[in-house]
Amino acid sequence: MDYFNEYLNRTLCDVLDEMRTCFKTYNFAPMLALIEEAQMMGNKMEAGLNDRHDIEKLEVRKEGLVKEIRELREKRKALSGDE
Repeated sequence: MDYFNEYLNRTLCDVLDEMRTCFKTYNFAPMLALIEEAQMMGNKMEAGLNDRHDIEKLEVRKEGLVKEIRELREKRKALSGDE
């Protein structure tokens, strides 16, 4: 098994499993590092969700602006008499 690739795909659940192992073996030495790792993963997930929400809001706004531009072009065309 390639450890490097496994680490790149590490999930929050993997970190939590390691925390549980710390409690099973009563070895709490890595606990602070695991807490920090879980915090960073949680922050990245939260930021990703916020980014996704912002993108969805911008897409809705873009649709409205595209519609407004289309209407303004049609109005300009009608006022100038061009067809």
